Amino acid sequence: MTGYKAAISGAALVFAGVVTGSSAALAQSFENYRCADGTRFIVGFFKYDTRAHLQIDGRAVTLKKRLAFSGAHYSGGGVTLMITKAGSTIRHVKRPVTACELT
Repeated sequence: MTGYKAAISGAALVFAGVVTGSSAALAQSFENYRCADGTRFIVGFFKYDTRAHLQIDGRAVTLKKRLAFSGAHYSGGGVTLMITKAGSTIRHVKRPVTACELT
């Protein structure tokens, strides 16, 4: 039985390594946005990850998904991103909310 348990443990470790080691390969989508105030950013959404990963103002910011009545709401690191059917908005680093569109 010891060999069997060792084989299962080893397989679990290999699977965990493959999943964590290839997280970039699991990217579902990357979206480029341009905003009314001139801000540009890229947001990435990954399979099996509820967070949004932004590249904005030369820095990477990970936003946690928040409760939203419609659309999607993400925030973290001084950035708030709202995505709805009507459009998208972002607020970051004490700037006012601005409308954004996919490019």
